[in-house]
Amino acid sequence: MNTRLTRTLASVTFGLAVLCGLAFLGTAASHMLDDGAVCVKTGFWANASFGPDGLPVGKGVEASSSTARLCQDSPSVGQRAADLGGELPWLLFGTLALLLFSRLLTGVLQQGPFTDTVARRLSALGWFVTVGTPLAGLAVGWSQSWLVGSMAPMVGSGPELSGTMELVLVGLAAVIMGKVMREGVRMREDIEATI
Repeated sequence: MNTRLTRTLASVTFGLAVLCGLAFLGTAASHMLDDGAVCVKTGFWANASFGPDGLPVGKGVEASSSTARLCQDSPSVGQRAADLGGELPWLLFGTLALLLFSRLLTGVLQQGPFTDTVARRLSALGWFVTVGTPLAGLAVGWSQSWLVGSMAPMVGSGPELSGTMELVLVGLAAVIMGKVMREGVRMREDIEATI
């Protein structure tokens, strides 16, 4: 096994996790301290007309183009938090997934690839990706839905799923591989005990 490559990947992965974490904190701080408008896109009014007889929107909300981009000047704290909810869940998800992957690579470096520790860490990473992907997508979708509903009350808001869910399959594959590896480790230990 190429330990130099694994060591480099572990370091790079940890560095990316730190960068994602800093981006998470920076985005949260800058959005909460920003006093500018909050904007959101919605597909509710696809190809709708705009103007005095067009879309009914709340006071202080400007709507532009047929993509239904809504912007609220002087947004409330809830609207600013919902705007953050459109970005922060994926940053947090990415940060934690990279940290778990870095731990997995560190375990490979310390004990080798086919150990119980590596199998458990692979399963933990798989479960995190499997469960975290739809949760992050739900948090982002619902935040955006609430933000649209707060600017245009007639739309309403409710649970929505945002983003791609293909990562769930990757997570399930990692869980299965972790279980296969764990069984292989047990079989090897049984064989070594009988010899």
